[in-house]
Amino acid sequence: MLGALAVTVLGAGAAGGAVVEDLLPGGVRLRRLLGLTGPDGTVPQIAAGPVRTETVRSAARGRDVQLVVFDPPGEHPADLPVCLALHGRDGDAATFTALGTAQFLAAAVASGTPPFRVVAVDGGAATYWHARTPDDDPMAMLTAELPRWLADRSMPEPTRALGISMGGSGALQYARTRPGGLAAVALLSPALFRTWNDARTVDAYRDEADWREHEPLLHTDAIGGGGGSGGGGGRIALWCGTEDPFCPAGRRLAAVPGVRASFPRGEHTGGFWRRVMPQAMAELGAG
Repeated sequence: MLGALAVTVLGAGAAGGAVVEDLLPGGVRLRRLLGLTGPDGTVPQIAAGPVRTETVRSAARGRDVQLVVFDPPGEHPADLPVCLALHGRDGDAATFTALGTAQFLAAAVASGTPPFRVVAVDGGAATYWHARTPDDDPMAMLTAELPRWLADRSMPEPTRALGISMGGSGALQYARTRPGGLAAVALLSPALFRTWNDARTVDAYRDEADWREHEPLLHTDAIGGGGGSGGGGGRIALWCGTEDPFCPAGRRLAAVPGVRASFPRGEHTGGFWRRVMPQAMAELGAG
């Protein structure tokens, strides 16, 4: 049955791509079968800069966490601009190593993007970068502890942020804590929730009030180019695949003035994030 349907869809594609992509049944699985969810990105074949991984003690999280620093290749001053990288659900700071962040950073700088550093830290498997429990507060780690860790290593506080999936929510929450916001925020498939019924499925919030306090879509006055006490004033760029379950929420964020968004074909996968990472790196470096 699936084969017959695929033949029908391919035939329709000869007459009109829109019919194949948007109107016929089958959803993501069928579009994947037909190669309509877009290609996976690849890690650039380029010599990367140093990657430093340390273990630090976080009182806010009540545990040891990884601190990973990605330097661009070559000699650079210690006070290079810093981009904070926030991982997704079930990830950790090492996620960015596996994603190829060092190589994407090197390629961006080689192509003319002003150099910067990327710093990643463990935020917990499903915290959504806030205090899900009283003894584990990853946002307090970012605001109260990370500046000291960076200063001890002669690095300034972050002026930009990269957030993937759950980390997209974290990046917007982090921007709200910074007076004047951040120079640039890049969001890859941000895990945002339009309703409490959607949010409760991930078991990341104590209750509806907790979600309402931290959900970026409910604090859009602090997002985008319209000013405000959080993300306003800096550039916010968003990439989300049309086959991603978070795409509808991403489109709602894209409606906020000052947010620039791109919705190519793609899923909620590392292959999609690698595909758009070169654009994200260029955006962050221009900050």
